[in-house]
Amino acid sequence: MFDLELSYSILLVVCLLAACGFEFVNGFHDTANAVATVIYTNSLKPWVAVVWSGICNAIGVFLGGITVAMGIVNLLPVESLVDQNIAHSLAMVLALLLSAIFWNLLTWYFGIPCSSSHTLIGSILGVGLAYSLLPDANEAAVNWGKAQEIGASLLISPLFGFSLTIILMFLLRNLTKNTSAGDGLFKEPKKNQPPPWWIRTILILTCTAVSGFHGSNDGQKGVGLVMLILIGIVPAYFALNPGFEPGNLGAPLKKIEVTINGLDGSPLSKSDKVKLDSSKVMTTRLLSSLRGVSSVSSIPSQERFLVRKDIMLLNSNIKLLSSNNELAMSEADKKTLTDNMKAVRKITDYSPRWVIVMIALSLGMGTMIGWKRIVKTIGEKIGKEHLTYAQGASAELVASTTIGLSTWFGLPVSTTHVLSSGIAGSMVASKGVKNLQPDTVRNILIAWLLTLPVVMILAGTLFLIFRSTF
Repeated sequence: MFDLELSYSILLVVCLLAACGFEFVNGFHDTANAVATVIYTNSLKPWVAVVWSGICNAIGVFLGGITVAMGIVNLLPVESLVDQNIAHSLAMVLALLLSAIFWNLLTWYFGIPCSSSHTLIGSILGVGLAYSLLPDANEAAVNWGKAQEIGASLLISPLFGFSLTIILMFLLRNLTKNTSAGDGLFKEPKKNQPPPWWIRTILILTCTAVSGFHGSNDGQKGVGLVMLILIGIVPAYFALNPGFEPGNLGAPLKKIEVTINGLDGSPLSKSDKVKLDSSKVMTTRLLSSLRGVSSVSSIPSQERFLVRKDIMLLNSNIKLLSSNNELAMSEADKKTLTDNMKAVRKITDYSPRWVIVMIALSLGMGTMIGWKRIVKTIGEKIGKEHLTYAQGASAELVASTTIGLSTWFGLPVSTTHVLSSGIAGSMVASKGVKNLQPDTVRNILIAWLLTLPVVMILAGTLFLIFRSTF
């Protein structure tokens, strides 16, 4: 398969199955957050809720695009880590997969809402940092610009969910004060009795939105993980988009070449001059490699990964040069470079349809299994009172909005942390901080703080062990 030896082909299949396993675990770990409110308000029967949520998650993967997926791929500059030794690529992939799955299963077993996003990103960073410790490592092992961007998203989103839910609860309480709607919204659900139809509709719609947006965001993380595996192990087949015509890159590459050649690099530092000069060389090389090429299959297999590497390094250099004030680049030149690099990146930023289908099925099926532990924590153990209709609807409305906006901007976000912080915010809005259960909140915070360092150390250690063993 893919011109690999039988043993490597088997390991590739194992890695793809493990990626599906990660997304399957992500399904029952994270999606429990989406169904907790409709279950605890008696809006839907548990199995109806999880089946419906699973379907919405799968649809979300198809509709979410690949922006978040490429953010995951670009976090680990695989172009720098991959060499001719396939065993080294397998060491990288297996280390991050095993670490992510282990931590997800461990926190699920103890019923602790934990972010699959943190877990995956921690694994990727751990592998990248471990690679930088190798004696022959001479290129960047982590895209720190992308890491900072993702880190800010993961940090701000739960604070946003907590604060906005409090504000929404305050507005609901004041807008429905002394009305029959207000009396209904803030009442504890009666045992085994569904809420009034209009409240039930709101709760089902918010559950649907959270599930769909979860699929569009977290599903893309699975797609990105599979693309890391494929690019790392069989780059000749997956480094470039086979459905894209390389000849279409001639015009944007020519504009990039003209703009870069027109820049005065004399004010730059020695290292930045090297970046500018290498960018000129890479642009010329790409124009030469892709001139007159009608399809990706026409590019020699051993050169496809080199084309990808040139494009990704050129993109990185252009971003750094555009932000360098010493270069005094005009806004028009910056726009020319940015717009044309987007056009060029269409040959590297893609995912095969079968990958999206595989991840959608894994996430959707995982949603329907193993959800009870996390649902119980969300529904019963964050606050001291039973979840009211207003609390459930507010938390899910804020969560769906936050996740949807994050997907729009191409940023991975934690569904777990956004929704659990929203539930906590709704409890605080009702009766203050005393309405929170300190043990549960402490466990969630500890998991939130420990996830990145623990998974990074685990993934990095496994990577070094596997690389020395394979």
